[in-house]
Amino acid sequence: MANHPGFHAILVSTGVRASQTRTPERIAVTDDTRSFTYTQMVERFNRTGTLARGLGLTHGEHVAIMSPNCVEYLEIVCGMADVGVASAMVSPQATPREVSYICNDAEARVLFVHHTLEEQARAAKLDTVKQIIVIGGDYEDVLQQARAVEPDWTVGQQDVFSIPYTSGTTGEPKGVMLSHQSRVMHMLMTHGVNAGCYQPSVRGLAIAPFFNGAGFINGLAPIWFGGSVHMLQKFEAEETLRLISDRKITVGFFVPTHFHAMFNLGAATLAKYDVSSMRMVGSGAAALPQETKERIVAHFGEGRLFEGYGSTEAGGISNLRPEDQLRKKSCVGLPLTGVELKILDDDGKPVPQGEIGEVVCRNGWLFNGYWNKAEQTAEVLRDGWYYSGDLGRRDEEGYLYIVDRKKNVIITGGQNVFPREVEELLYHYPGVAEAAVIGKKDAYWGEAVTAYLVQRSGETIDVEGLKAYCAKELAPYKVPKSFRLIDRMPKNGTGKIMHRELKVEADKETS
Repeated sequence: MANHPGFHAILVSTGVRASQTRTPERIAVTDDTRSFTYTQMVERFNRTGTLARGLGLTHGEHVAIMSPNCVEYLEIVCGMADVGVASAMVSPQATPREVSYICNDAEARVLFVHHTLEEQARAAKLDTVKQIIVIGGDYEDVLQQARAVEPDWTVGQQDVFSIPYTSGTTGEPKGVMLSHQSRVMHMLMTHGVNAGCYQPSVRGLAIAPFFNGAGFINGLAPIWFGGSVHMLQKFEAEETLRLISDRKITVGFFVPTHFHAMFNLGAATLAKYDVSSMRMVGSGAAALPQETKERIVAHFGEGRLFEGYGSTEAGGISNLRPEDQLRKKSCVGLPLTGVELKILDDDGKPVPQGEIGEVVCRNGWLFNGYWNKAEQTAEVLRDGWYYSGDLGRRDEEGYLYIVDRKKNVIITGGQNVFPREVEELLYHYPGVAEAAVIGKKDAYWGEAVTAYLVQRSGETIDVEGLKAYCAKELAPYKVPKSFRLIDRMPKNGTGKIMHRELKVEADKETS
């Protein structure tokens, strides 16, 4: 069926462009040294779209971006997407090996890299990238040579906007294809409806890294709704508190590790900064310990903490609202507006209330699938429903509790680490006969990546050398915090290593 004459696709940039028509000279984005009005941001979006054409990029092709949070990150991803070119997102901590994998897997034609990361990018083996453009180097000159004209708007709402990468149980990162509709609906429902404080008066602080789906959308949302956002390239606990106080920040998205770092500053330092302007203190990416929740409520005030549960693939699934933070312990709240949720057993049948099963949901902002991975897509997207791989239960009021993860994933400092990727690297190191990686409970990180190793007969593992090897080949958050040598691995009847037993023993140390 053809679109009616009045139809206009709502794209991710639409909210920013609409804000520009209302308040063209209002400051939209700031960082430590710069500020940009809405008119300037829309102009830069337009130039980036024209740049895509000048680089020979066409609808459906991809670029990659590797950068800390910055204004350029927003304009590259949004401007490229306006002409149908999606950006694959690479962690600023990625090693050359990891950069190579993502760029080659995404078939990126151009790599935009921050000048502080240029060395890692140029050390990568890039098969499809034809040009590297350096943010803080030649990027600005290249951008200003492009015309500031609006795109031709041949892009649809279901077209891919961005491709953040997330690991999988096979150890291979997967490109999560997020559409314009996915991102727009996510902002409308999770920020606009659920939080209720995303209005033109909103003042946001972009803390979480943009290469994660949650980090990017929380950085973009304030200006999508007509407010302003300040970019923070690197999280520092006291600097974050100072910015909240000085700039009268109203909203921010944090991971549990951010809160732990802030509270570790001590009462005297915390007391120096006024955080009363905050209207929404958002948390996600990892479970908040109940003790931490209570400290957040005590410090930032009641009625401010929103704890979200979701994934890159499904966006927001549920949220524990402020009024329930101290009432519902270890809970992730009710399904968000627009989310249908089921708890299913292994046969795909609903479990009785209170019993444990897999969390399955559908909403209007699910991902389009994994790039070039049809089989893995079919495993998690079935008849329009997303199978999360998380085990949960619902109480008599319908509130959701995440019990465990069906998928073998570690969440450390808000980042996902899949043991298989780390284990495969460990197996390549001299002297390693067997390796198992688990997430050990940790007050600071949430879970600390911990490696268990069995030495080859007659050989010795150089643990210090192994640490250096991992640091070279893995992003810092994936590197095990500790390496433990054991005589044998616990295994089941089929010979598979029982990670759960190792984790139980490790967690006893912190209980």
